[in-house]
Amino acid sequence: MLESYAAGRWFRSEAEGEPLLDAATGEEVARISAAGLDLAGMVDHARDVGGPAIRDLTFHERAQLLKELAAHLSADKDEIYALSARTGATRRDSLVDVDGGFGTLFSYASKGRRELPADTVVLDGPTEPLGRAGTFVGQHLYVSRPGVAVQINAFNFPVWGMLEKLAPAFLAGMPSIVKPASQTAYLTELVVRRIVESGILPEGSLQLLCGSATTLLDHLGPMDSVAFTGSAHTAGILRDHPNVLHAGVRLGVEADSLNCSILGPDVTPDDPELELFVKALVAEMTVKAGQKCTAIRRAIVPESLVDTVVGLTAERLARVVVGDPRNPDVRMGALASLAQRDEVRKAVEALRASADLVVGDPDHVELVDADAERGAFLAPLLLRAHAGAVEPHEVEPFGPVSTVLTYATLEEAVALAARGSGSLVGSVVTHDPEVARRVVLGLAPWHGRILVLDRDDAGESTGHGSPLPVLVHGGPGRAGGGEELGGIRGVLRHMQRTAIQASPDLMTAITGRWTTGARRRVEAVHPFRKSLAELRIGDSIESPSRTVTLEDIAHFADFTGDTFYAHTDEEAARANPLFGGIVAHGYLVVSLAAGLFVEPNPGPVLANFGVDSLRFLTPVKAGDAISVRLTVKQITPRTNADYGEVRWDAVVSNAAGDPVATYDVLTLVAKRWPPVEGDGEGTTG
Repeated sequence: MLESYAAGRWFRSEAEGEPLLDAATGEEVARISAAGLDLAGMVDHARDVGGPAIRDLTFHERAQLLKELAAHLSADKDEIYALSARTGATRRDSLVDVDGGFGTLFSYASKGRRELPADTVVLDGPTEPLGRAGTFVGQHLYVSRPGVAVQINAFNFPVWGMLEKLAPAFLAGMPSIVKPASQTAYLTELVVRRIVESGILPEGSLQLLCGSATTLLDHLGPMDSVAFTGSAHTAGILRDHPNVLHAGVRLGVEADSLNCSILGPDVTPDDPELELFVKALVAEMTVKAGQKCTAIRRAIVPESLVDTVVGLTAERLARVVVGDPRNPDVRMGALASLAQRDEVRKAVEALRASADLVVGDPDHVELVDADAERGAFLAPLLLRAHAGAVEPHEVEPFGPVSTVLTYATLEEAVALAARGSGSLVGSVVTHDPEVARRVVLGLAPWHGRILVLDRDDAGESTGHGSPLPVLVHGGPGRAGGGEELGGIRGVLRHMQRTAIQASPDLMTAITGRWTTGARRRVEAVHPFRKSLAELRIGDSIESPSRTVTLEDIAHFADFTGDTFYAHTDEEAARANPLFGGIVAHGYLVVSLAAGLFVEPNPGPVLANFGVDSLRFLTPVKAGDAISVRLTVKQITPRTNADYGEVRWDAVVSNAAGDPVATYDVLTLVAKRWPPVEGDGEGTTG
């Protein structure tokens, strides 16, 4: 009997449970039941134990735990691969699911450290001035919600499906309750066991529900969310739940998707794009036995190439070896269950009302090391639609099945794609820039992601059906209307965005970032002489002034080779309505400013690693005097490093007090100065 992990312990139901069978052999792998499980207790444990433990950590600390978890799971995955084969997955399929899941953890760990602050608050956009005097400002920020993220996953990706939802939720400060689909829950349970045994994640941040969710949503409220991947029918039931309708529970849905791939009209039989199209179609039909929510269900090709496409696809499919996924020669394993195979056969029969089966037999398949009666095997099936076919745009065969449709014009191709009523992903295979633009702009309203494939990007392309952690996964309409992943976007979706109105001083205290107009501290000690431990938000320096001469401008032009006329030709510069005479190079102004605020001696400032948001506001002419005001804006210690990042607000002004340039200076500053050997700090960021 599979066990659930709830409220800090493993729970085994005393019920008989439902049998879960090996997809390839029909042997019983485990039984599943959640009868007797305290669902309300799970929700309470997540809110009262898991949530506070996660939210006590900064984003960087959470990211570090994800990195450690990914490394731990990756170190010994042989047992996970072995059990994955019982779901019908070949080693290539397991690579997508298992390694794809671990890779998502690594990706979010990296983005969390690089793109989120060493804080528990995320600022959204710049400060908004709300009054003329500058004493009243606004700022949007994201904060963690004190709720639980319930994740209801599909059977086809028992590892990746869990981890791609867990990673952004954890970074956002929300504990997760994972409910895997029953057919393959034994693989999810194994991975959760290894996570729990590692002790890496705080207790309560991850719980597992093996079996029916029954009344789980009854215990959720306005701070909670549900992320669902599965059928449109079940999604409809969830949407109608009273707590979704009336109690503010957030519901994200990834449902059915009739994804398409369009072969551009520019492609000829001699172009490499034709082979790329066919290769992608066959891969999407056979990886995971076509059980991918992103697989190509509709291949849309020019009328003139349909026979060629069908012929080449048939040749490739004929070489696909189907059988026991443990056999290294097998390219396509079994569907998840015999019931799933029956569902696909029914869908194929429905498609045949307006399409001819041109490759494969739904009732017969040649197998290697497998029994067609006990295993859920199905041959790859390719259909060719009749003119005006309706079913390919309405019926999703969730298996190794695709339908070829034809078009006469590019507008017709886009219209056919749109008849899917919203999809997770579409692709266009073309080498023509105009075709690429027209198709992408036509498909974009109907798709969450679009792949444009040609000879130039094919070598690095991750493929039509591969969701990536850094890109949005989800789609409009029939696809559910939800979004997952997308880098930090996936984290912020779990958080609450709130608009704050306050004085600059209080806004600085609330956000942890210096706000224009807030108090500044000018002290005898130059800020560049302070270590990270000594610096404070608002520490500042006001430089003496320096007069910019015509000789400075001429020297900079000669030294750098930047002889743009506004810096070298008085007559031409005078005719420029913006300048009215020779002006200093913007980068000369920034360089002179650095000379005004820098402290040249060795000290805690280790390096300048960038400038952000540089704007030149007022031209500087020969004879103008400039000065700089530099203020500590944000301090970000790096985890496992002996230094951190300091962001400085820089304003360069002329003698009249008008700002001529504004920007942020980014430096790396030692946590202690002089460094203390053997203090336990690491040396890497």
